[in-house]
Amino acid sequence: PAASLLYPYGLDQHDHKNPKLDDGASKQLSLSVPFTFYGKEYQSLYVNNNGVISFDTRVNQYTPDPFPLADGRPFVAPYWGDVDNVLGGDVFYRETTDPTLLARITKDINQYFPNIPYTATWAFVATWDHVAYYGSTSNKGNTFQAALTTNTKTSFIILNYWDIQWTTGTASGGDPETGLGGTAAHAGFNSGDETNFYNIPGSQTEAIINITKTSNVNVPGRWVFQVDDFKVTGVPTEVPKVANGNNCWL
Repeated sequence: PAASLLYPYGLDQHDHKNPKLDDGASKQLSLSVPFTFYGKEYQSLYVNNNGVISFDTRVNQYTPDPFPLADGRPFVAPYWGDVDNVLGGDVFYRETTDPTLLARITKDINQYFPNIPYTATWAFVATWDHVAYYGSTSNKGNTFQAALTTNTKTSFIILNYWDIQWTTGTASGGDPETGLGGTAAHAGFNSGDETNFYNIPGSQTEAIINITKTSNVNVPGRWVFQVDDFKVTGVPTEVPKVANGNNCWL
């Protein structure tokens, strides 16, 4: 069931919803606790329609660039591609200290990282719900989610991929009917220091469509990373075929 992978989301969870705007974003969202990402504390973030959560500035860029980015933008890209929520779908987000959700997140983190004592005290959940791609002539939609969580010292990001039906908008060379081809979507992390980054295997290749079947924690469709001092753990032995071969530099 959907509930087993995605954390609850939607208006009944008191989520906010991004405007229906191609290449749009949330307003700057102040966080009640600082979130540490690659050794730096952030007090605010943006949820960008194009599949990115950014810390310093909005990201309206629709064709993804490979990491590391030369311009120093720190962000996490659950699925960076040319989303058009005017054509379909919604982008939800909320900051939460709901005990039920925090208990579930804590249980998940403890399972994947048994050697790190962790009890979640805060979370931020952003969900892209059946979002369409720019130039689409189909009903295809992608549903994926990012959950940021911290206990004020240790931070994790959980990426959940429930249903991925397209990789590319037409302005990035994609096919209007299939949503495939061109410069495919990118998933990963960019620290902003031009040195530290992580590209989830398959990024910017047609293999990214299979991200619902891949994982670094043995749960298909889920990728989890400690991000306060970024560490790559449990990267799968079998990765989708990737054009450049080099998925990860630390």
